[in-house]
Amino acid sequence: MENLKTILQQASTDYYNGNPTMSDTAFDNLVEISGYDEVGHSSSNNRIPHLHQMYSLQKVFSNEIGSKDPFDNYKGSVVVSSKLDGAAVSLLYVKGTLHQALTRGDGEKGLDITDHMITLVPYKLDFDMISRQDFVQVTGEVVAPKTIKNARNYAAGALGLKDTEEFKTRDLHFIAYGMQESWNESWTDDLMFLAESGFSTVTASNWNEYPDDGLVFRIDSHKEFNKRGYTSHHPRGAYALKQIQEGVETTLMDVVWNVGKSGVVAPVAMLKPIEIDGAMISKATLHNMRYIVGLDLEIGCRVEVIRSGEIIPRIVSRAN
Repeated sequence: MENLKTILQQASTDYYNGNPTMSDTAFDNLVEISGYDEVGHSSSNNRIPHLHQMYSLQKVFSNEIGSKDPFDNYKGSVVVSSKLDGAAVSLLYVKGTLHQALTRGDGEKGLDITDHMITLVPYKLDFDMISRQDFVQVTGEVVAPKTIKNARNYAAGALGLKDTEEFKTRDLHFIAYGMQESWNESWTDDLMFLAESGFSTVTASNWNEYPDDGLVFRIDSHKEFNKRGYTSHHPRGAYALKQIQEGVETTLMDVVWNVGKSGVVAPVAMLKPIEIDGAMISKATLHNMRYIVGLDLEIGCRVEVIRSGEIIPRIVSRAN
């Protein structure tokens, strides 16, 4: 913590001397992370900003890949890795030493889980790095073996435990898939560095023992990746390829109309309970009346249900 305080004080001095050495965004985030009165204040709702935003990935489904090219016919090197299905985490290293670990949260702020993660990840990065970069954010996935029922929820739930000793008894593994800011030319070089520092990395194995929900395609060159930039939700230099899900049949028992926070009235399907991917499903979104008419739905009919995005149940068709 003292290292971080010293760095922030120096950055503040440099700024007021007209020679800023850190971006305003990075400074503000580190101020909130530090919690020091001299340079800022701690988060009022226990959520702490990531040094760098954790973006989601654009989803491309297998039936779209022939007609949809997210990379616009890019000819350079593209790396393919498993899209592991667990709980995303960021790790902040200050001068090579682990300073803080956060849940993904909303991608901008997460909850402090440092005491837990220090039991899963290296405490220090490779020594040679320290002279190159004061701050490094490592991102990755905490995963549980697929032999555990509903492994994704098992991993996410473990991060919320209050007792670190209990957390240590859980069957969990951290697999890194990125770091910022990088001094390397490519993403694969980043992962090689992380592997040398003691991390498991997403490219080191296919990690078949852990659940996944597709493949990730990423432009390897940082220059080309950064040139494409970001939307408000995802980078343009990477995407997730997902398989079309097979639906599970059940009976539509009723439709109720709920008023959302925005005041929009939306229909919700009440279903005969079914199990999908380890979760019991009894409700599903129907979007609007046009969606109901388009699928020719009626009370008592058989319907096909998927968990859209592996989270939200959705009726996709009327079963024959």
